[in-house]
Amino acid sequence: MKPRLIWGIAAVAALVANPGSARAQVTGGATLPDASPTALTIDEAVALAQHNNPDFLTTRNNARNASLALRSAYGGLLPQLNASLTGQYQQGGQQFFNGVSLSANSDVMQSQYNIGLNYRINGATFIAPKVQRANVAAVNADIAGAKEALAAAVRQDYLTALQSLALTQLNDSLVANAQVQLELARAKAQVGTGTLLDVQRAEVALGQQQVALLQARNQNDIDKLRLFQQMGVAQPANVELVTTFSVGDTLPPLADLLEMARRQNPGIVALRSREDVANLTVKSERTEYTPTLTLSTGIGGYTYQYRDAGFLINQAEAQTNAAHSSCVATQEVRQAVGLPNTLAQCANITFTPAMASNLRASNSQFPFSFTPSPRSISAQISLPLFDGFAREQRVQEAVVSRENARYNVRSRELALQADVSAAYLSLQTAKQTVALQEQNAAKARQELQFVQDQYAVGLATFVDLTTSRAAYAQAENDRINAIYNYHKAVAALESAVGRPLR
Repeated sequence: MKPRLIWGIAAVAALVANPGSARAQVTGGATLPDASPTALTIDEAVALAQHNNPDFLTTRNNARNASLALRSAYGGLLPQLNASLTGQYQQGGQQFFNGVSLSANSDVMQSQYNIGLNYRINGATFIAPKVQRANVAAVNADIAGAKEALAAAVRQDYLTALQSLALTQLNDSLVANAQVQLELARAKAQVGTGTLLDVQRAEVALGQQQVALLQARNQNDIDKLRLFQQMGVAQPANVELVTTFSVGDTLPPLADLLEMARRQNPGIVALRSREDVANLTVKSERTEYTPTLTLSTGIGGYTYQYRDAGFLINQAEAQTNAAHSSCVATQEVRQAVGLPNTLAQCANITFTPAMASNLRASNSQFPFSFTPSPRSISAQISLPLFDGFAREQRVQEAVVSRENARYNVRSRELALQADVSAAYLSLQTAKQTVALQEQNAAKARQELQFVQDQYAVGLATFVDLTTSRAAYAQAENDRINAIYNYHKAVAALESAVGRPLR
């Protein structure tokens, strides 16, 4: 009969010596007797880890950065649009420009806006989206690899916790058996068919078995802590680990496993994606030998306002008065020499309140009464000729990275073939070991039962009983370890292939 890897796999050991006295009560922690245990399967443990393990979540966040980089690469195909708004306050006073003194008796307020459109494109602009798409695929492959590695680690920790639990239950049944043998030794001593030495030996055997049980419980508690640490969640107060895997599950042949590993192993898939990125990076670096086209245009406007409008009015009035005086003087000279003159028209040259109002209105520009700036558009084609061999260096570095990526893929393929083959061979050995340990455990169980019956009727000594019980305990311990080593070997093979196999 194939052993089932269930909660309580070692409980049958409690029935070897005295079926009624076996106490399969160990659950790997201080579980309350009246508490209903919460079942946790191995698949549920893996799912919880993939949602809560902080290291894996950190790796998974890389997908967001890769997605943003891809969007940015597509954005490089579009023109860039920028806008600016500037305000300035300048105190009145003397200033120098190119050695010329400029002065203003009023503070000045200015504002300016600009909306610019720039478009820059070259060969790398078109390759960038392809590079980033390949990078997204590589990042997703890395995440898949980290996901599978986490699943493999959780499966190993889960099986380790189950293994230590089975050993705990084995030790619990052995404690019960030792207690029964102690009671039997005392009873035989009371009726004169046994000795006090047998009683003392039984007490020592019970104490040693209790120590072994205590240590087994502690190890199971530690294994559970490690499991939930890997899962990234706090350990519940009452949890039961359950699984129904069988020894001897049908698995694909080695050739099919190797083919699946070459196609599906996340590690090799990630390296192939990195190789694609390296190939496209070489093409991108070589586009630096191509010309770059840059187009620019935009709209804008400005304002210029004197804080004291009276400065403009006084300046305009002074200019008007000067023009009136100049007109009068000129026409009087013409009149004096007998030339025709327009002296009467000089009276029309005067500064009116309407002119002052117009100046005030025209001065009220700040901050948003913009005067449009002249439109412009520019186009530029640039071709890099020589940059001190920096461009050639970048191209060669990209070529070297591409070659290294190819070597990494080849190296991983060779390692993968060896890993899968070794895991498959280890699995076959583990399967055969389970069968042998099953036979050994069955024989040890029969021997213990026979010696117990002999001791009960006085045909065997307590030393014989102790020796048989130790041989049985070792055989059961080896059987349990063989079973879980088999399932760990299956998990290792699944990790090497990169997918579940059962």
